[in-house]
Amino acid sequence: MKKIFAEFKKFITRGNVVDLAVGVIIGGAFTGIVNGLSNYILKPLINWVLALCIGKDGLSGAITMLSPAYLTDGSGNLTTEYDLANSIYIDWGSFISAIINFFIIAVVLFAIVKTLNTVKETSEKATLTAQERTRERKLAKLIKKNEKLKKKGKPEIAIPAELLPPVPEEEPEPEPEPVDPTVELLTEIRDLLKTKK
Repeated sequence: MKKIFAEFKKFITRGNVVDLAVGVIIGGAFTGIVNGLSNYILKPLINWVLALCIGKDGLSGAITMLSPAYLTDGSGNLTTEYDLANSIYIDWGSFISAIINFFIIAVVLFAIVKTLNTVKETSEKATLTAQERTRERKLAKLIKKNEKLKKKGKPEIAIPAELLPPVPEEEPEPEPEPVDPTVELLTEIRDLLKTKK
């Protein structure tokens, strides 16, 4: 039992699990924001545009009845209004709303990932630049120290390889293309025939 608890503790305290938990919590909160943006801002705007264009209720009226059921009035007579709870229908408005939600989430996630990647690249460049400046400072100090030692006639200090500027790697020469044995044999025969003439 102790082994199971120890493994669980090790699993739960790993950084990835904590990051995942934070991501799930933020994702849940983010879903509320996206739904609010879609349901209270974009969907009413689309409904308004559709009502102007086609003259219906917009997305809320965009349904296709497959098996309609009708409401009854106070005296028990059927009306022309659909009883959506008992009808079978395709709700195009909800489908379009889901597509809108998907695109909002995709755009916002793209913006977040792009921002994080930009920050990461900038941080990496700044770190590399700082490391390069530090390396150059150490190299300059060592060169000055060696010049002073040289003037005094003392042996110079060897410069460590990590302080020297990186040497660009030479590209390896491309390997020769393999020669077809048949072509090689025919070439030899041709050369022999030329020498016998």
